[in-house]
Amino acid sequence: MTLRDRLSSLEHFGIKLGLDSMLGLSDALGHPERAYATVHVAGTNGKGSVCAMVSAGLRAAGYRTGVYSSPHLDRIEERVAVDGSPISAEAFDAALAEVFQAIDRLQRSGRLPVTPTFFEVVTAAAFVAFRNAGVAMAVIEVGLGGRMDATNIVAPVATAVTSIAFDHERHLGFTLAAIAYEKAGITKPGVPMVMGPLPDEAGVVVEAEATAASAPLIRANDAVEVVRHDRGTCVVRCTHWGASGDLRLSLAGRHQGSNAATAVALLRAVDAAGYPVPSPAVAHALTGASWPGRLEWITAGCGRLLIDAAHNPSGAEALASYLRDAAESPMPMALVVMEDKVLDGIVGPLAPHVSHWWCTQVPIARSRPHDRLARDVRALFPGTPVSSTPEPLEAIDQALADQGRAMAAGSIYFIGPARARLLAAGHASI
Repeated sequence: MTLRDRLSSLEHFGIKLGLDSMLGLSDALGHPERAYATVHVAGTNGKGSVCAMVSAGLRAAGYRTGVYSSPHLDRIEERVAVDGSPISAEAFDAALAEVFQAIDRLQRSGRLPVTPTFFEVVTAAAFVAFRNAGVAMAVIEVGLGGRMDATNIVAPVATAVTSIAFDHERHLGFTLAAIAYEKAGITKPGVPMVMGPLPDEAGVVVEAEATAASAPLIRANDAVEVVRHDRGTCVVRCTHWGASGDLRLSLAGRHQGSNAATAVALLRAVDAAGYPVPSPAVAHALTGASWPGRLEWITAGCGRLLIDAAHNPSGAEALASYLRDAAESPMPMALVVMEDKVLDGIVGPLAPHVSHWWCTQVPIARSRPHDRLARDVRALFPGTPVSSTPEPLEAIDQALADQGRAMAAGSIYFIGPARARLLAAGHASI
């Protein structure tokens, strides 16, 4: 069995929250997560964008930087990036080999009674890969929740909770307060916690966690002023960093104003912790960050396709907001939705912007079957045409055939492989 096969075989174990396996595994590996400074980012939405901005700023400040994020778009190496690029397959395999060798030693000695999950192994491999690559600063995105997430063994110089909304309720709780409690679990004693704009019910919980840990709480709201919105893109001004003039965010969407504020506040906290981040680097964090698969336009034949990983109600709201600001709708949408997602919470915000639904599915067990998805969407919005096909690329082709431009959204497991195939076929991100 190859290393990759052994890793894939762990996926059937599903989600297991808890830190015991990671703590034992990290100890056996010589604590690779301590070989560099870290920034730890939790939140329902916005984690990836904030990590992209922070890492862009750190690179501009001269730090060799790693970013750990999940899930990947098309290749697992995308989860582990060094200086803005995914590590090579060889580097990933080398890190994976170290992790499995440690697992085998622990299991032979009886010190690891439970088989680590897929996510635990990949997280450990990322920590090892960053050590092997000699990074100075790693930006670590929480996988699920925070308190019991496998990443929560790091000792960060700063932490953040970007947003709180409903998602993964079965694991995190059915109230915003319960979800906030889990995500605020990344708070560390004395370590600055940046809080993005949160609902009051959630903000009270994050503030209480910070107070209990004597962690300075930094509210991100005033770090960036949104000057205007220009066809789906924010133009902002840093309010406390000496970066003069208006800056157009490189990441599209009205919601990126809040993410930019969180990123700037995090960079300020990193700077205060003794890792200098000059104002030009902060400006580059906002204007030079890249986060593929999120409000990204791709050429497709003679048309254009907007792809977005919106997979929960708050992500769908962000996509709908962009469509309103950019005046790009209505247009057809190719759609995939997972079985564990609330369908009307995703399609409801998008419905006013869709001229024709093309429902499809992806080859994973959680994907809602295309025909049932079409039936359910038709019942919710009987006035809009609904078609279905089991083939994701056919759904995109059919959507584009309607009017030369279309959207694809609903799951990263859909837009990631579709994006890769379009780019491999010679299409381009625009």
